[in-house]
Amino acid sequence: MSDGIKLDQIDRRILRALQADGRTTYETLADQVGLSPSAALRRVRRLEDAGAIAAYVALVRPERIGLALTAYINVRLEKQADDAKRSPMDLFRAAVQAWPEVVECAALTGEMDYLLRAVFADMAHYSRFIMDTLLRHPSVGDCRTSFVLDRVKATTALPL
Repeated sequence: MSDGIKLDQIDRRILRALQADGRTTYETLADQVGLSPSAALRRVRRLEDAGAIAAYVALVRPERIGLALTAYINVRLEKQADDAKRSPMDLFRAAVQAWPEVVECAALTGEMDYLLRAVFADMAHYSRFIMDTLLRHPSVGDCRTSFVLDRVKATTALPL
């Protein structure tokens, strides 16, 4: 890992186990990786302190809470901004943080500048977001959307 902590095989086993079940007890984790509970706790704390473990979260299925439509939105920014003090990129990056529909935003190489993954209740919700929020933003020049028809693979686990 550049910039990060050196992981040994036990660290990797700990991370795999926590990616599968972040609520596991230290006793269960210790059994899975071949350590005592106190040694497992020390390892986990070291991984947390080093930033290898960023957070513990509940993964919520969007379709089960009324967010059945997932869209990938390619966004191209305008190259000039009305506000000379901030670049279009800075304005867009700040705005996207406040849009709850956007669950992921990545800067890209190529023709488009950003890729957004966003969730919506339905097509009307999507339309309101595009027309009233995204396309009204002064930095946005163009966008193109693709909708998820079927999720073939969805994981948060990294290959360790």
